[in-house]
Amino acid sequence: MLREDLVSYPEDAVRRFKEAGYWQEELVIDWLDRHVATRPDHPAIIQGDTRISYRELLDNAEALAGGLVGLGVGKGDVVAIQLPNVAEFIYAFIAITRIGAVMQTVHMPYRGAEMEHLLSHSDARAVICVDQFRDYPTAEILGGLTGKLDNLEHVIVYGNAGDGQVGLAGLFDSPASDVSRPAPADPSVMLYTSGTTSSPKGIAVDSYPFAGNARLAIEEFKVTENDVVLCPAPFSHLYGLCALQIALCAGATNLLLPMFTPPDFVKLVEAGRATMLFTGPAHHAACRQAGLYDGADLSSVRIVVTSGAACPPELAAYVDDLLPNGKSLQLWGMTELQAGTYNRPGDTAEQRYNTAGFATPGMEIRVVSEEGAVLNAGDEGELQIRGSSVFPGYYKNPEANADAFDDGWFRTGDLATIDGAGYLTITGRTKDIINRGGVKFNPADIEALINTMPAVQMSAIVPVKDAVLGEKACVFVQPVEGETVTLGAITEFLERKQVAKNKWPEQLEVVASLPLTPTQKVMKGRLKPS
Repeated sequence: MLREDLVSYPEDAVRRFKEAGYWQEELVIDWLDRHVATRPDHPAIIQGDTRISYRELLDNAEALAGGLVGLGVGKGDVVAIQLPNVAEFIYAFIAITRIGAVMQTVHMPYRGAEMEHLLSHSDARAVICVDQFRDYPTAEILGGLTGKLDNLEHVIVYGNAGDGQVGLAGLFDSPASDVSRPAPADPSVMLYTSGTTSSPKGIAVDSYPFAGNARLAIEEFKVTENDVVLCPAPFSHLYGLCALQIALCAGATNLLLPMFTPPDFVKLVEAGRATMLFTGPAHHAACRQAGLYDGADLSSVRIVVTSGAACPPELAAYVDDLLPNGKSLQLWGMTELQAGTYNRPGDTAEQRYNTAGFATPGMEIRVVSEEGAVLNAGDEGELQIRGSSVFPGYYKNPEANADAFDDGWFRTGDLATIDGAGYLTITGRTKDIINRGGVKFNPADIEALINTMPAVQMSAIVPVKDAVLGEKACVFVQPVEGETVTLGAITEFLERKQVAKNKWPEQLEVVASLPLTPTQKVMKGRLKPS
């Protein structure tokens, strides 16, 4: 169960956000009630040959909620989800929040080392996972954590459940939950930023900020119940969860792609007649590189939103040219605030190619100098943001909270410019983050592990540009005198440590010595991958 020392919004902010209409008394399940009352047979989910109506979605979510209650899961309990983009993820999201529990999302590549730390930090009582992810025995590994973590009681398996585990399918046979619905002010979602083993940053928010942020996007993007929304980004990532909430709030259809591959994505866009795509630059770069967009029928698509990493203007223009009846837009956001800025369909081509739009409803942005002075239009500085969807503070991390805010403005760590019309351009970042295909991670954890290898004196990981993923990780290693270090040895070591593969360095530079500051910190700005 979440600890009681959650960071709360100031009372004056709550009042202002409600009076302005940014926050409303709404839960995800309230949206479903509304759609079932007006269009119960409208498809909520299409997955392969399966079509699930809004009535069926509500019934399945209520049944799963009853199954969770039968396991003893209740208000304030954290239930982690490590699932691909399948209907069961959506059922679980609605069911968990329906009973007042808190959904914690976990990325699919995470393995035992990351999972143990995250589930321990969140005090998760249950976890819903696949039986196996590729060659990794996910359920078996997580089952072993029930004896190590004080709060973890249930491993609920999508697939074949082992001894002592609970089959997810069986929970849908339960009667619908009869527990009272939570209040929008009750915590509902727990998310984690980068840095999952040394200093995790947990974000526990109630329904007000992110539900409101999604609802307000409907008018901005002109979303209707007739839209077919396809998001290849994982629902475990806030960007994917944002796209899901927009579709559910609008009563649109979610066209599901469980795991992204370029051929499957393009085929599904065509066959499913998708109208809205929520993508990352890496998705488009991969499809373009494979020649899959050549001759593809994208006539159904009216909006392509690109986010997760900076989108090169040339790529934004390329995507725009693919759409005979649509437009390419960009979005900037963070786990701490969901969507912070985005283009609108009425923006000019130059604005849509070169900027991430202007602030979302209820939000304000500014850039400041290193000294904290607010800068003029066009000047580069650190991007700060405040408003109705910005989180109130990190969970169980007062040190991070002390550095996160500047008189109510959240310090994003990004470098940016804002033009005279309020349009944002991200120019870099101040935080030491690797952004691989839109999935960000802090390399400090990996560096610390590599530094424990007997042959390694010191290491440092920096980003290297990649045509498909945007960035990959390059590790600079100063070996112990007389020792040899290879990339294969490093990745084999990280495999044994159960570190997710997306965090492994993909390039190695061996140096005689790393450049250090007087306090022995590596000066990463001097490290230039070949």
